[in-house]
Order: sequence, then structure tokens, then C-alpha cells
Amino acid sequence: MLPPDALSRARLEALAQIEALTREFDVIVAASQASNADDEHDPEGATIAFERQQVAALLEQARRRLADVDAAVIAVENGTYGRCESCGRPIASERLAARPTARTCIDCAR
Repeated sequence: MLPPDALSRARLEALAQIEALTREFDVIVAASQASNADDEHDPEGATIAFERQQVAALLEQARRRLADVDAAVIAVENGTYGRCESCGRPIASERLAARPTARTCIDCAR
């Protein structure tokens, strides 16, 4: 079973990543607003648009990871952590070691 401090650590890491990516996204947006770059017609515009979308995707991924950690914390509190949400069987400890926020056993994940 995953120790609660591991989930706390994972949560803090996700929050730190969200904060850093949000700052990076804001810098990119501010830089593009300060310039006269046109994403469609300026040669640099495509690069700026790509960077903005890449950071936005990473930010969304970090937010999903935070939601998964929060769901795992709730499962620990409810006494359901380590049980498959689909079939109710225990999730293998190896799977939980690899994916502490796993909600399903390997069979149901397939």
C-alpha cells in the first residue's frame, strides 16, 4: 500500500508544476501580446503559437495528475484505495507502485 506521505509529495509536486507552467504560459501570452506577431502570417508567430499550445497541454496534463492524486487521497480516506473501481478486486501492489493513482486493476485497464 502507498504511504500517505507519498501522495502528499505527489500532490505538492503537481501543484508546483502547475504553478511553474502557469507562470510560463503567462509569460508566453504576455510576450505575444507585446509583440505585433500574427500567428498566421508572421514567421515567428507559428513558433509562439506552438510554444503556447505545448505549455497549455503540459498544464492540462499536470492538472489531470493533481485530480488523480486528489482522487487517490479521497480513496485512502474512504478506505477504498487499492481496490479496482470497475470490478472491486484488489489492485496489484506492483501496479500501485508503478502508478500510485491507478483506479483500476490491470485486467480492467485493458
